[in-house]
Amino acid sequence: MIKSTLTSKRLHLRLIALSDLAFIHDLLSQPETDEYNALGTPKSIDETKKWITPWVLENEIAPVKNHTWIIEGGDTKAPIGLFGLKLSANKYRRGEVWYKIHPTHWKKGYATEALKCVIDYGFDTCDLHRVQAGCAVDNIGSIRVLEKVGMIKEGRGRKLLPLKSGWSDNFEYSILESDERKSI
Repeated sequence: MIKSTLTSKRLHLRLIALSDLAFIHDLLSQPETDEYNALGTPKSIDETKKWITPWVLENEIAPVKNHTWIIEGGDTKAPIGLFGLKLSANKYRRGEVWYKIHPTHWKKGYATEALKCVIDYGFDTCDLHRVQAGCAVDNIGSIRVLEKVGMIKEGRGRKLLPLKSGWSDNFEYSILESDERKSI
């Protein structure tokens, strides 16, 4: 059964809605968040709305293949980031994850906790065989997050990501259903 909300010790992940537009626009407009973001920085809130409207609609199509959640956390349960899980065709039993945490919430373990929660959801609820992620080679924070949950670096894609700073190599990470899942 596909769930629209996920919870962990400190976090609540819920599917995004258009009512989240202001937070998402602010998150995507942060220079620190955009440094390793191939999506780019929205030029206006209307552009952000055009970007996220398909995400909201995909969350409503059963079965959900592209989940996009708002991460709510801390004592206030205020939005702190976004998390995505894109499922492959059923035959392959793969999911690809991505996340963005607002810079005011960096270095608090939220990305690691959210990733652990989504990996558990992928294996336990979606019956995935593999969860994978890509990461710009200079994005040390995300590299640490991926490795903390037990994801294994598999390789390096050369000049794969079109970033503002130019083309970046990309590390590929994965964890398999048979791999040990680290507790955090």
